[in-house]
Amino acid sequence: MGKRVAAIVVIYIFSTIAWAVLGGTIMARTYSTGSALGPRVASTWGSAQSQLPPAATYTVVSYRDAESLEDGKKVVRKVEVKEERALSLDATRADVRLNLEPRQKGLLWYSTYKVAFQATYTFAALQGTEPERITIRFPFPAAQALYDDLVMSVDGMPIPVTSEGGGAPQGGAASAAAITGHTMLVPGRPLVIDVRYRSQGLDTWRYDFGGTTGTVAQVRDFKMKMRTSFDDIDFPDNTLSPTSKVLIEKGWELEWDYQNLVSGYAIAMAMPEKLQPGPLAGRISFFAPVSLFFFFFVMLLITTLRRIDLHPVNYFFLAAAFFAFHLLLAYLVDHIDIHVAFVISSAVSLALVVSYLRLVVGMRFAAVEAGLTQFLYLVLFSYAFFFKGFTGLTVTIGAILTLFVAMQLTGRIKWSERLASPAPATTRS
Repeated sequence: MGKRVAAIVVIYIFSTIAWAVLGGTIMARTYSTGSALGPRVASTWGSAQSQLPPAATYTVVSYRDAESLEDGKKVVRKVEVKEERALSLDATRADVRLNLEPRQKGLLWYSTYKVAFQATYTFAALQGTEPERITIRFPFPAAQALYDDLVMSVDGMPIPVTSEGGGAPQGGAASAAAITGHTMLVPGRPLVIDVRYRSQGLDTWRYDFGGTTGTVAQVRDFKMKMRTSFDDIDFPDNTLSPTSKVLIEKGWELEWDYQNLVSGYAIAMAMPEKLQPGPLAGRISFFAPVSLFFFFFVMLLITTLRRIDLHPVNYFFLAAAFFAFHLLLAYLVDHIDIHVAFVISSAVSLALVVSYLRLVVGMRFAAVEAGLTQFLYLVLFSYAFFFKGFTGLTVTIGAILTLFVAMQLTGRIKWSERLASPAPATTRS
């Protein structure tokens, strides 16, 4: 009996090594290609977006005396001085629609989304007595992105705009790319600007109140409504939570409402991530030795109680059938849905075990004892990885139940007698 257990332990150790190699291979495939695919997704779809409010400026021309020496004489001339002044932003009304449209590349899903942005900005009235030419600069949320149905209007009338090139990030958030428009503004009249566009991005959408990320900004009369097409909402660290939220069909309606806010935080939404097939298959492979340990333990227990002779070679083939599940899963997730791949891999592994033990022991043992045990410790334990945060609890409950059943079944057994070596046969002289 001792030699048989030792042989099974050796098989278990080599199986564990094989699963470690497989899991490492899956992770290498996932992240070596993922690091290259991420920029490709951003280049074809769009990168993370961070929107800044527009700026409205005008130029004031004045003259000052400037002294200079000419031929040893002091000469005073008038010099033109241009000063750029900014209108203060008094009110913001923004509406944002986020629609999640994830895309898969290789073994990873990327949280791509479409965004429809519309906002009305009210700037303070111009001070002075003469009309001024106002320059309006509206920064793009990302340089490498597409913008459809892009319109800027003043007092309800669209104005021609020019596009500024860019791409260099400002404080790691908003791009230097922008559109610029011009309008004439008479004193005493507030400037009302409407902007809208449709675009698409990756992972997160942000609205920074101004300046670089982390810079404290003052915001007056600000209201933003955001509607999502997903209900798994998440706000990144160091961002503002909504002041109100309402659950709607297939998503949320969120609102940020501030009268006079001073904050260095931004508004942001992190897109939910789909179940990642590559990392999931890798974690299941690394966990496989735990499943095989429980399976071998229960098989040893059942065969010992029922005096069924399973040779270590039989255990080798059972371990190979377990390994077939993870190997097939690792390469199916490249091509089909992770849930479908899991079902196919489970069915193949179960068929291997049941059909093999049918020949070794019998159909009842193969389908009932072995089949149900494999379904519990391979299929159900592995499926627990689909539910984030519940894997450890599932394994713990399974281990406790296994221990309870084993203790109840073996409580009355005399192990010294059951495991004793058979007495050698005696010959009569």
